[in-house]
Amino acid sequence: MGKGKLAKFADMERYPNVLQFPYKILEDKPCAVSGRWRKDYFKNDNPIILELGCGKGEYAVNLARRYPERNFIGVDIKGARMWTGATQALEEGLANVLFLRTNIEIIDRFFAEGEAEEIWLTFSDPQMKNPRKRLTSTCFLNRYRKLLADGGRIHLKTDSAFLYTYTKLVAEANHLPVELATDDLYNTEIADAEQRELLHIQTYYERMWLERGINIKYLAFRLPRSGGLIEPDVEIETDDYRSYRRERRSPKTTGK
Repeated sequence: MGKGKLAKFADMERYPNVLQFPYKILEDKPCAVSGRWRKDYFKNDNPIILELGCGKGEYAVNLARRYPERNFIGVDIKGARMWTGATQALEEGLANVLFLRTNIEIIDRFFAEGEAEEIWLTFSDPQMKNPRKRLTSTCFLNRYRKLLADGGRIHLKTDSAFLYTYTKLVAEANHLPVELATDDLYNTEIADAEQRELLHIQTYYERMWLERGINIKYLAFRLPRSGGLIEPDVEIETDDYRSYRRERRSPKTTGK
């Protein structure tokens, strides 16, 4: 029988690879870990890559296995899910992956300017009715600018046609350099074997959507630090296959 939530939370309190800073304990104070990830936690000078909304931490753990010369941090507010990845990392002795339990809305408090190199967004809720909560909205991109190196890379992997289309429009409206965009990842030819292996890591949610015959979408773009960001003023067809209660059309409300 698997562990219950209370047992998982107890484990998380003692796990050396987990830091917990929910919003209610931070208030408006800066976080003491900012600028200290390499020196105090990873104890090396390797690049830092974030997985925001990491869920069970599958992508962060798989990336850490493949790239021991890089550091990875999985971020989510749901500790019971994160417990899976944190436990696997401990059992495998993966010293290059940590987990941060906090609200992504305050992610910029945890990192110094330019402290992270890349961000992965894996199967984020598309938030079709709430633009400001979309993890690729300009609201969040402005937060990411504070912690990413100038021109840092953002990866979006999603089953949602809505979120994929929306993110492409955000990139186009702001002239953000797009490196790869496909609405059918597993039927897209990727010549580079390492990149193909990287993009073919599958999470629990990804396998679930693939079993339902839903294409996986992928978008990688760069985020320069300079210049204002605007929301695309376009109505986007919403996803009609998800379990969330959503309207057929999305509002044009911006994420500013």
